[in-house]
Amino acid sequence: MGELDLTPIAERLDRLLALIERAVPPARPLIDLGAADAFVWQAASASLQPVPKVNRVDMSLLKGVDRVRDILVENTERFARGLPANNVLLWGARGMGKSSLVKAAHAEANRASGSQPGGHALKLIEIHREDIDSLPELMAILRSSGRRVILFCDDLSFDNDDTSYKSLKAALDGGVEGRPENVVFYATSNRRHLLPRDMMENERSTAINPSEAVEEKVSLSDRFGLWLGFHKCSQEDYLAMVHGYAAHFGLELPEADLDWQALEWATTRGARSGRVAWQFTLDLAGRLGVPVTE
Repeated sequence: MGELDLTPIAERLDRLLALIERAVPPARPLIDLGAADAFVWQAASASLQPVPKVNRVDMSLLKGVDRVRDILVENTERFARGLPANNVLLWGARGMGKSSLVKAAHAEANRASGSQPGGHALKLIEIHREDIDSLPELMAILRSSGRRVILFCDDLSFDNDDTSYKSLKAALDGGVEGRPENVVFYATSNRRHLLPRDMMENERSTAINPSEAVEEKVSLSDRFGLWLGFHKCSQEDYLAMVHGYAAHFGLELPEADLDWQALEWATTRGARSGRVAWQFTLDLAGRLGVPVTE
């Protein structure tokens, strides 16, 4: 009696195993939140990229935003201590230090909590605007991490054909489980309601119930317990920013000369803001031969 050929059976088993392996999602990489003070969320690989050194400005250099600064720092410090805190939307004029304030508040909260390098109590995770759809997945990962985390999205807004704002609404509400108690969401935007006015007006004109359609869009901002407004810079605040930078970096120039050069710089830019003050500082430092790092 001849030997039984098992080759076809083995080949079929190999193909079956290959199908099973493709059907089973790959194991999610381990996330070590103790590896750094801050991270950037990589949605494609569901991983966090550590940031060795956060690009931030010292809180003392942020001028003209005293009220919103105090509110944000208080909210952040409460959260770092394990107390209830709100999601925050920082909205308004460009270049007035919205994202700088978030990063400075994070550092301030860690200093206040007495954290030492390598053992920060509060983590900062940046999620890019184009990855908002993955926010629910990131929140699910962080829920069981045991760490308190600020999720931060800079320059958040939505265009006419963009429906990812629904993912943001769902994540901030938290669905059945609720928003993780160890996570808050901070966002900056030039728009108070995050959506373009023509998008809301279009909904009003085409919807069966216009008021409900617009309310759905506007309600996105309602998920943020704190709305902090940033307004255009006065000349006094602009010069205070310039003087603060000049003193911090040791840029020696007579005050009158510093003022007229700074005002001339702002005039050529057609605007006064913290960003313009910083750009002038870089130019001045270059002309004076003084090295400056952000």
